[in-house]
Amino acid sequence: MARLGAVAVIFLAAAVVAAEGILDPTDFLALQAVRRSLYDMPGSAFFDGWDFTADPCGFPGVYCDGNRVSALALGDPRAGSPGLTGRLDPALGRMTALTELSLVPGRVEGELPGSLASCSNLRFLAVSKNLISGTIPDGIAALSNLRTLDVSFNQISGSIPPSIASLPAITNLILCHNQLTGGIPSFPDSSPLLRMDLKHNALSGGVPSLPGSLQYLSLAGNRLTGQVDSVLPRLTRLNFLDLSMNQLDGPIPPSVFALQLSVLQLQRNFFSSLVQPASDVTIPVVDLSYNRFWGPLSPLLAGIGQLYLNNNRFTGDVPSRLVQELVGNGGLQLLYLQHNFLTGIEISPSSSLPSGVSLCLMYNCMVPPVYAPCPIKAGTQNTRPADQCPEWRG
Repeated sequence: MARLGAVAVIFLAAAVVAAEGILDPTDFLALQAVRRSLYDMPGSAFFDGWDFTADPCGFPGVYCDGNRVSALALGDPRAGSPGLTGRLDPALGRMTALTELSLVPGRVEGELPGSLASCSNLRFLAVSKNLISGTIPDGIAALSNLRTLDVSFNQISGSIPPSIASLPAITNLILCHNQLTGGIPSFPDSSPLLRMDLKHNALSGGVPSLPGSLQYLSLAGNRLTGQVDSVLPRLTRLNFLDLSMNQLDGPIPPSVFALQLSVLQLQRNFFSSLVQPASDVTIPVVDLSYNRFWGPLSPLLAGIGQLYLNNNRFTGDVPSRLVQELVGNGGLQLLYLQHNFLTGIEISPSSSLPSGVSLCLMYNCMVPPVYAPCPIKAGTQNTRPADQCPEWRG
């Protein structure tokens, strides 16, 4: 009998150890629901490792903290691997210890579950490049720990919930390439937001107040209107700015050209002002094309690598400093000036442009003194009609 009692104690101890490794029943059932709602696309074998007779904490993409699921990375993360199809089950919201939820690019459709609002510890939510539709759930604004929200490249419609701007920890808001409408919420200056990418939606209205912490701002390809001269000067930490393909107007503050930007893209708007930076501009790429900028060209633009000023209303002669940088193998490698009202450029007709340098002077109030290949969109007319050039008569 004593021996049998000892064996019973051993079995009991083993059962206790096993119990400590058992996943929380709610998370276990939620994972089963997730598995039933998602499927591998042809060529994917992500779910081959989800065998519910084993410990789910060992499944591919499942990470546990104790007996709770703390992170869920759905799909094979290797570049080029096929993704998943199906839908995101509302049972995801029952895994209340989740801190991270990600979904690889695939063909997952349906709505983003509103039940995710129950995951109060969620810090990272990324489901880009799928077929998710519907609206952004209002409950997302209850996720006070959320730092990254990335639902880009989906089919999400409706407006951006204004309460998202009040998320106290949000640093990355990536909603680009969707079908969002309405306005952009105004963010308090206390927001820690670093990256806002809303390009290629159908957003309208003006550019609102944004926090000074912002480093990356892309609002391209929307229907935004109004002026930005009161918004941009406050964004002194920007290193990327793209407001292209909107209906924005008014002036561009000179302080924008002093920012440490990698790219400045303002093309295809209705901006109208002199372009007068206060000091040498050293931004690698500046695109101001297809606007209504006017007046003389500033020699302080000579430090730019690629400069697109075409399809505006610039007048006068091209500054010699721009020519020197272009011809003398300086930093300026591309200078597009076509479709303006420029009247001259100091460059020898016998000059040959260095290899890799691009210059276009077509359709100005002068005969281009040198031949340089232009983009097809520049057309075939070398010079504007004389009646459009009151200061030049050919």
